[in-house]
This record gives sequence, structure tokens and C-alpha cells, in this order.
Amino acid sequence: MTSEQAFVIGYDISNPRRLLRVHHEMCRHASPLEYSIFLLVGSDAAKDRCLQEIDALIKPQDDDVRCYALPARGFQGRIGRASLPAGILWTGLPAAIA
Repeated sequence: MTSEQAFVIGYDISNPRRLLRVHHEMCRHASPLEYSIFLLVGSDAAKDRCLQEIDALIKPQDDDVRCYALPARGFQGRIGRASLPAGILWTGLPAAIA
């Protein structure tokens, strides 16, 4: 049985055309939190597949892609304006992360 883990993946892509391609590919694998910040909940294999797909789209000398594993019981919070109106819950996030 594979255990699911949460990963935050962010990128800085220097070319607008590559940026759009990377964004579309990331939307296939993960949930966008911001335009270039995504939450992927899945196995290590799912994370590796996602990063392999992205690696094929970027220019490593020009672009930057980073992936961070989130601790299972770590602090999760937000400051500032909420991205959704009060009372609206985005069910695309796992209950443990929402």
C-alpha cells in the first residue's frame, strides 16, 4: 500500500510559452494554490511522475522548479486575505490540509 503525502511544488519559468506549458502540466497532477504554487497529494511515485513531466518542459539553465514535502502533522496556516469568500470551502483539498 502506498501512503499519500503532501508536497508543495513551485516554479519560476523565464519564458512565457514554457510557463504556460508547465502550468497546464501541473494542473494535471496537482491543485493550484497560486499561479505557480501547487499542492500535490499523492505517493512518492506520483510526485516523481509529475516532476519528470515538468523536467521535459523546462530549460534547467533558465528555469527553477522546487518541491517540498510537507510534514504530516506540521503547522498549516495562512495570513492575509482569504482566497475564497467566508463560508466557502474548496473540497479539492484533503480534509487534513484544508
